[in-house]
Amino acid sequence: MDRHYEVYALKYATVMRDAADNFLHKDAHDGPMPLDFYFWVIKDQQHTILVDTGFSGCSARERNRQLLHEPIDLLASLGIEPEDIEHIVLTHLHYDHAGNVASFPNATIHLQEAEMHFATGKWMCFEHFRHFFSADDITQVIRKVYTDKVQFHNGNATLLAGIELIHIGGHTPGLQAVRVNTRRGPIMLASDAMHYYRNFATDNPFPAIVDVTEMLQGYRKLRSLVPSDNHLIPGHDPLVADIYPCLETHSSIFRLDISPG
Repeated sequence: MDRHYEVYALKYATVMRDAADNFLHKDAHDGPMPLDFYFWVIKDQQHTILVDTGFSGCSARERNRQLLHEPIDLLASLGIEPEDIEHIVLTHLHYDHAGNVASFPNATIHLQEAEMHFATGKWMCFEHFRHFFSADDITQVIRKVYTDKVQFHNGNATLLAGIELIHIGGHTPGLQAVRVNTRRGPIMLASDAMHYYRNFATDNPFPAIVDVTEMLQGYRKLRSLVPSDNHLIPGHDPLVADIYPCLETHSSIFRLDISPG
């Protein structure tokens, strides 16, 4: 029997931007466009997996982001304590995806080896690339390496039955998405392989890119691995909060294993 998981998007922060700043090919006629910040929970009766860990209050202040909820508090609303997390998939190491790692003492972190090389190597000598990383966050991940709590991957991998890591690249060299089997079929947590639905629909990527060709090819790869566009979950789109049902107990937590409205 196939294993089916519940999947939740937890919206923890937001920022208002000019829409033109969210697309490689800009349209001067676009107006304001919010960018929301999510992380994700995958769970069944046996396992609780975290996909990304959000950013800290310190990063919110430094980068002028509106922190709506502390990520740990959102997890508590699902009845999840930090100690309950057994696996954390870091889709990549940007500050808004890899903060708070030290809060999860029992978790094994899953990371593409190419991502660690990028975040700790020569390209961080350039402000254009290191702007998106936090040295404190990277240090916490390195500390996890030294306590044997990081599992590196080179390409696609199976985390558990029904949960696959899909190497995409493009946005960063080690960007990975997560394909999860649910009762409505496999869904793809695209993270920053697809910031907005519109990036994907118009082949117009978010401008924070290391390799444009990989990012565009990534759209094709994502789509080939799910039954329909409705099974793709972008990393920052406010539409996620509009089309997926929120929990009765919390308006910032959304069920992704239920078909969108």
